[in-house]
Amino acid sequence: MFARWGRFIYRWRWATLVVSIILLGVSVYGLMSGGTLGTGNSTSGALEAERAATLINNQLSTDKSGGSNFLLIFSSPDRLATDPVFRTELENALKPIQRDPRVTDIISPYTVDAATARAFISKDGHKALVRVDIKSEGEQARADYTALRAAVHPSGLSVVGTGGVPINRDFSATLESDLSRAETVTLPLTLILLLIIFGTVVAAGLPLGIGIVTIAGGLAGTFLLSRVTDVSQYALNIVTLIGLAVAIDYSLFIVTRFRDELAEGKSRPDALATTMATAGRAITFSGLAVAVGLSAMLFYQGTFLASLGAAGAIVVAVAVFYGLTFLPALLAILGPNVNRLSLPIVGRRPKSGRGAWHRMATWVMRRPVVVLVPTLGLLVLAGTPFLHLRLANASIDQLPPRLESRQGFDTLIKSFPGQDQTNFNVVVNYTQGSPTSAQRVLDQADLSRRMATIPGVLRIDSPQVGAHIVLLNVVSNQPTSSDGARSILRAIRAESIGNGGQLLVSGDTAFDVDIIDYIIDTTPLAFGFVVLVTYLVLFLLTGSLVLPLKAVVLNLLSIAASFGALVWIFQDGHLSQQLGFTAQSIDPSVPVILFAIVFGMSMDYEVLLISRIQEEYLRTGDNRHAIAEGLERSGRLITGAAAIMVAVFLAFGLAEVVLIKSIGIGLAIAVALDATIVRVLIVPAVMRLLGHYNWWAPAPLRALRRRAGLSRFSHESVEKVA
Repeated sequence: MFARWGRFIYRWRWATLVVSIILLGVSVYGLMSGGTLGTGNSTSGALEAERAATLINNQLSTDKSGGSNFLLIFSSPDRLATDPVFRTELENALKPIQRDPRVTDIISPYTVDAATARAFISKDGHKALVRVDIKSEGEQARADYTALRAAVHPSGLSVVGTGGVPINRDFSATLESDLSRAETVTLPLTLILLLIIFGTVVAAGLPLGIGIVTIAGGLAGTFLLSRVTDVSQYALNIVTLIGLAVAIDYSLFIVTRFRDELAEGKSRPDALATTMATAGRAITFSGLAVAVGLSAMLFYQGTFLASLGAAGAIVVAVAVFYGLTFLPALLAILGPNVNRLSLPIVGRRPKSGRGAWHRMATWVMRRPVVVLVPTLGLLVLAGTPFLHLRLANASIDQLPPRLESRQGFDTLIKSFPGQDQTNFNVVVNYTQGSPTSAQRVLDQADLSRRMATIPGVLRIDSPQVGAHIVLLNVVSNQPTSSDGARSILRAIRAESIGNGGQLLVSGDTAFDVDIIDYIIDTTPLAFGFVVLVTYLVLFLLTGSLVLPLKAVVLNLLSIAASFGALVWIFQDGHLSQQLGFTAQSIDPSVPVILFAIVFGMSMDYEVLLISRIQEEYLRTGDNRHAIAEGLERSGRLITGAAAIMVAVFLAFGLAEVVLIKSIGIGLAIAVALDATIVRVLIVPAVMRLLGHYNWWAPAPLRALRRRAGLSRFSHESVEKVA
């Protein structure tokens, strides 16, 4: 089937090229049209904290007009905020925005009563807090903040801005700069690596070109997706990261095989047919494996992970499409000219098949147990830090300390009274009757007394009453994501109330815990689906029940090792100074994203290596020869492809947003381990020990696969080695 496709592409190469260029133009148009990206989170009501927040907003919220606000912190090293000079300088600084039509209200220590003013003056008395309410929301609010903040210039005071609007603005701006920096670093570095791998300018330029057009198509698809559902602002970084890596990898496989076939004296049509039947088939199955891996994120509906999974699947589909159409059409037109503009950088593989990779495979197969014990031990040891993983939702610590909004937030929490406290919004919901009946009021008072005795609780504010709810605000001095705050939350949720009341808890800690629990509860189903479907895809590729099991187990080992490195670096804080981040708990989305991407992408090398080994095994029936020859023919390509992937991922490791930085570095570690220790050492050793059992499958399954047209070889060849 793939060979026929290769001949079809050759026959209609110019038409295929024109269609591909038209689609590229459509992608560029979609890219320029853009779209609106948000949090990627949707209100599904699956979380208790979410249901409680909805009840509060519906029954107790008095502000229905919308809008948003930001905070300004004015400070002086030598004057107190109660000093008349301090007040005059602050009020003069606010005059340019006081009558601005975008501003609805300005609240400062000098516009409220004395009791309230204490919360607007810092503990040391040298700082004053100002809240500015504005009409707009979302992107418009971020633009309005930029303009309003630029108009505030105190003469004798320093000022920093923080709050939800500037923090969101800095997240968006930092993600954009991270993406730009990664592209600036990745593209020239990738070109250098491709020149080293291919040794010719034309061959090296093809994968890079396909990578660029794939990113254009993937980003256009993401913006199109954002028109029908909420897509996370992280999606652009993830799409670029995945798209560039897989597109270059797939192109690398295609171009290398085409050059090999031409070097053996085949005509262009025959070379392209064989290339599609081998490398084209491999990237199709690899693309399916990557898409299956990314589909794990679709199980987390209601979180931003679902939009990342959908956007990632789009860019992988684009990469496979261009790898099977645009690239082979270019190769059909170029023919031997693909080797033009050669550079004397690398030597050719020895024709005898006895190169370094052949010698390495032979060395490993002579002593498989000696190789397996330390390498498997190393992967297990690398994964041990994952045993003390601590999860917490991403906070402002994700931003670099150099940003004003981060500096302002840190000052707010450290310097102003009450800002370091955590609120638990305890909602007592009555579906029938009034919440203010005598017995229910007594129940609520008794509940308040019990909650006040929980260790870490400072006070319980006066209740607020709605149509069917009563809100009890429990205040603690424990940080939002701390173990102490989580213990208080568990204690509150363990309480109950009678007379038809339902107790629900919202607040930052409640959302933190509920999201983590949701992700943990969903993970077995998501991961199990990916493992089973990947197993099926690999069986369809190889016709073996043993090799897919080996691939899944080794994938899990390399993923575990990368998870361990992630905890060691980002949670334990090793290399934090060198990499420029604040050590913190791991966001629960990061292990999910790493698993989804790594599990799929590691199949690139599995598919390439096993396909080459299978060709030799079905031709000769000699297991040891097939392993050595397969590694010799694909080892250099796997190493080169892995080097490019690692370069792409490390470029994203330069990001300032910690979530993107941790994903980039985690992926780089996983790919490096997978392409070296796993593919070069562990796979040959395991396949040597398994021998002919590598290719075992029951006869009915082999027959079913042949009837589906998925076997590349004759019935006699398959039966001979099975």
